[in-house]
Amino acid sequence: MKPQKMACRLGCGACCIAPSISSPIPGMPNGKKAGERCIQLNEDNLCKLFGDATRPKVCSDFSATMDVCGTTNEQAFALITELERLT
Repeated sequence: MKPQKMACRLGCGACCIAPSISSPIPGMPNGKKAGERCIQLNEDNLCKLFGDATRPKVCSDFSATMDVCGTTNEQAFALITELERLT
């Protein structure tokens, strides 16, 4: 079964905090640890690099889906944290 795509919930930020990112991020040359807030996430939980060529490929390749993001921001944090723990 194919994951159900959805529109990203602006201001959620779960995908920029919950997972570890091993590739360099501008301002974070060693990536980031799981649970660490990305330096490129602004105070409104929006990516400062969205649409910018310097945004890491792993970030641009991410697509919000119901199975990963759920129906609330809290669910997204819980689901992504659990996926991180399992990998």
